[in-house]
Amino acid sequence: MDDSLEGKLLRLREMLASFPSALVAYSGGVDSTFLAQQAHTVLGERMKAVIVASPLLPPRELERAKTVAGSLGFPLEVVEADELSLPGFEHNPPDRCYICKRFRLGLLREMAREQGWDAVLEGSNLDDAGTHRPGRLASAELGASSPLEDAGLSKDDIRALAREAGLPNWDAPSRPCLATRFPYGMTLEPELISRLDAAEEVLEGLGLRQLRVRLDAPDAARIEVGADELRLLDDKDKRESLVKKLRGLGFRRIMLDLEGYRSGSMDESSHARNYRTLYDADANA
Repeated sequence: MDDSLEGKLLRLREMLASFPSALVAYSGGVDSTFLAQQAHTVLGERMKAVIVASPLLPPRELERAKTVAGSLGFPLEVVEADELSLPGFEHNPPDRCYICKRFRLGLLREMAREQGWDAVLEGSNLDDAGTHRPGRLASAELGASSPLEDAGLSKDDIRALAREAGLPNWDAPSRPCLATRFPYGMTLEPELISRLDAAEEVLEGLGLRQLRVRLDAPDAARIEVGADELRLLDDKDKRESLVKKLRGLGFRRIMLDLEGYRSGSMDESSHARNYRTLYDADANA
């Protein structure tokens, strides 16, 4: 470990040691896993990780998160919640992430008050400060602390330290909530969420890791995969299997985004996208 990275890790541990006790907002991603693991190393039983189980979190992701927590030995509580019940949230407004994060951190803040925890910690990192992250405002408003960011740790730093610490998910691709696959204004219907989740499970079954299924319309799926994985879909049998399974889920138009996965693509103009149509029910009629 180089001196710079070691210095950031020491700063992080000093910050964590300053909290008498803490709840850690946990998702199963590498950032929150690393934060929870370090908090447990420093605070021991004076910390607890909390994951919110909601319709926007695929069941398999919840199970993976629970398995990771169990393997690392930090205490974990699962809290059931439904963001879709929040006024206006189901219509997927542009401030969706703010509404969601404020709701979730509010749950943890109330839990901390009731159970006697001194702080609520969340896993934003230094790179998040330079991107559009509406949820950061919610963290500030509710007084949640962001030790990874405050210690100067970037996403690459965290992955390097997570690997050094032996975290099983140190190189896992990011998996934000399923609402990020919907364009703003499209209603987050439970049936659509389930269909979308099933479609991404199909892609995982083909051996793809970095992936998204974006909805350009309720029955139109646009597939994004990592640039280094696009070649896997050059295989005719895999492509035909994918189309067959997604048609079975109710998709009438299936497209492959030729630019590959990229964060925030739902904010791009649809006219600027470069894609290949794999299936179009209207054209095939």
